[in-house]
Amino acid sequence: MELEVPRILVVDDEFAICQVIQDYLILRKFNVSIASNYDEACAILSQRPFDVLLSDIRMPGKSGTDLLRFVRRHYPHIAAVLFTGYADIGLAVTSMQEGAYDFILKPIHLEQVHMSIHNALEKRALKDEVRRYQKGLEDLVEKRTRELREALRQVEASNLDTVTRLSRAAEMRDDETGNHVLRIRSYSAALAKELRLSPDEIDHLYVASSMHDIGKIGIPDQILLKPGKLSPEEFLVMRRHSEIGAKILSDATSPMLRIAQVVARSHHEKWDGSGYPDGLHGEGIPMYGRIVALADVWDALTTKRCYKPAFGLQASTDIILKSSGSHFDPDIVSAFQKVHEEFQFILAEFQDKPESVVATNI
Repeated sequence: MELEVPRILVVDDEFAICQVIQDYLILRKFNVSIASNYDEACAILSQRPFDVLLSDIRMPGKSGTDLLRFVRRHYPHIAAVLFTGYADIGLAVTSMQEGAYDFILKPIHLEQVHMSIHNALEKRALKDEVRRYQKGLEDLVEKRTRELREALRQVEASNLDTVTRLSRAAEMRDDETGNHVLRIRSYSAALAKELRLSPDEIDHLYVASSMHDIGKIGIPDQILLKPGKLSPEEFLVMRRHSEIGAKILSDATSPMLRIAQVVARSHHEKWDGSGYPDGLHGEGIPMYGRIVALADVWDALTTKRCYKPAFGLQASTDIILKSSGSHFDPDIVSAFQKVHEEFQFILAEFQDKPESVVATNI
């Protein structure tokens, strides 16, 4: 296989110098073109490819340094070597800092020209190899990043599936469909988005809110499943599900589970301080708990329970609005009003079967 002949462009306003260098390099099997100034060189560069530029620094009009900058911008693969006199050594050094591969002092020695071309081509080949290596690394990093993102997506999907199933298992002690969990997380995410929580917070709350009542697994069946009204003593036991849930979820390192712990403990707190288990007031109630509190009550109002029929949408909405500033954070009620249609869609999408009756006495 025949090797490709290196292509050289020689630029100097002294034609004799260009001619001597051209003749010398042609004898050494180089493909050589010549130009006398910046504009002529640019025109030739636009017509055919080159491997090496040999240019004088000082020329009438735009200089060799200007030509170097043009080449670096438009033809970065070309290796540039500049000719310079002793008085312009500073310019030559600056040019190397700007991307020139070498400089040759005048008067020019043809052997030095040949050596500089050889070195420039080797350096360019090395740079190309480094560039290919870096590109390979970048491609590998991009590939591994895609693989990692996909693996994380699968883990997150698996985690969501696991959390959903465990939460529904807890709910199905008193809700045979478990759709309450699916509605609560969708309501909570809709409110969080309207309240401009960060994407990570919205994603975490979407999962965490599923576990708001996980503590019900610690409540005796005779209380949890009691069809009638609870006695004051029974209600005190029932209230403990918030603390039980928080204890189950305590000491977690996952941001999502830490949010779940907060939600489990605080979603029955009320804006006016009359809620439980801690009697928190106003902004002392964690934002996540305030969001799930409204979502949970809306779901209780709009679905059938053993002790009441499902309220109509307008009646349920009126109750939420009237509870602004007492049960609920007014800002979250405002967010609810803005996403009210989305709440109705969620309710319809995850509707309980007609025979399903939720028997929660909370």
